[in-house]
Formats: sequence, C-alpha cells, structure tokens
Amino acid sequence: MPALSRIFAFLRPHPAKQKQGMRERVIQYIFFFSGLLLFGFGNAIAVKVKYLGLHPWEVLHVALYQKLGLSIGTWSAIVGLLLTAVSWFIDRKYVNIGTFLNALLIGPIMDFFLWLQVLPEASHTYRDFLQLACAIVVVGIAGGLYVAAGIGAGPRDGFMLSMAERTGLSVAKARIAVEFVVMVIGFLLGGPIFVATFFYSLIQSPIFQVMLRYFKRLRATLTGQQVPA
Repeated sequence: MPALSRIFAFLRPHPAKQKQGMRERVIQYIFFFSGLLLFGFGNAIAVKVKYLGLHPWEVLHVALYQKLGLSIGTWSAIVGLLLTAVSWFIDRKYVNIGTFLNALLIGPIMDFFLWLQVLPEASHTYRDFLQLACAIVVVGIAGGLYVAAGIGAGPRDGFMLSMAERTGLSVAKARIAVEFVVMVIGFLLGGPIFVATFFYSLIQSPIFQVMLRYFKRLRATLTGQQVPA
C-alpha cells in the first residue's frame, strides 16, 4: 500500500505545476481571442474603403458577397472551412482547434463591427488612405498576436503551408502563388482590386513579423518561461 501511495503521488500533478499550466493556457487564449477580435476589426475598417483595394482573400470574400449574397463575414467563414477541409486531406498536422476557431470567428467578428455602423464610411479623400493604413497595421498586429498564442495557424496559413510541402515550393513562393490565384478569381468575380491590393503583403508582413516576435516575448514573460532570443 505505501508503494501504491507513492506511485499515485508521483502521477498526481503537482499543485504548483498545475496552477502554472492553467496560467499559461489562460494567457494563450487571451492572446488568441484578442488577436481574432483585432483581426476582424481591422478587416471591417478596410472593407469601408474597399474601393482602394483589399487583401486578395478579402477581394474574394467581397466578390462572393456581391455575387451570391449572405455577408462578407459569412463567406470568410465558408472559405476558411473549405480550406481547412482541403488542408486536412493534404496534411492534417496544420489543422487543430485554433484553425477551426479562426475560420469560424473572424468573419462574424468583422460582420459585427460592420453591423454596429460605428466605423467611418469612405470619404474619397486622403482620409481613406489613412483609414486603410490603419486597417493594415491593425491586422498585422492581430496576426502576430493570435499566432504568438500558439493555439494554431489560421486556415489560409495552414493551406499555404500544406501547398508548400506538397509542391516543394518555399513558403513565400507558395503564398505568392496562392494569393495571386485568389486575387485573379476575386477579380473575375468583380471583387475590388486596386493599388492597395498589391501592397498588402509588402506592408503587412513586416508588421506581422515584428509583432509576432514582440508578443512571443511578452507571452514568455507573462508565463514565466524563458524569453526567446
């Protein structure tokens, strides 16, 4: 009996470690859901000035909305779930709970902010460019925040990673190829493509990389882990 007691005591999680694990999980999900909230908010800001051009994926979502109805956010969720299904069959290691949450929540969050009607409408002045720049920055920060949580990649990122592995292309080349195809499809469906569409990746990617590094360090600091170099 004493031997069994020692075994059970060994297997039982230490209260301090259990508390630390719970703290890490709470911080992860705070980062993740805050990132999704910001991402939907940033997309909503950009949609208000869509005549300047949108990110290739948003061009497709807006085009589907204009052709088939529903809402932009609904199409974002539908496309995200379809990409998740494709990624599952190609390489399921890029599909997890974070992928589904990303696919299901960002679109409705964007629709919610549009429904509130608190965001400024397009003025067709220089202020629209400032509004679009703000949207790009917000989405770049949001991407770094939710990816730093470590809950999982979004459906579009997971799809591009799957395609990179399947085709042998680098991630950067696979991303460019996929977004180019998406942009062409969106354009053929009547989506809003303009000069800003071609600058999204050039502006947003550096912001994403800087914020991802920052939020990873912040998460490590908050959870008491070793801060990454």
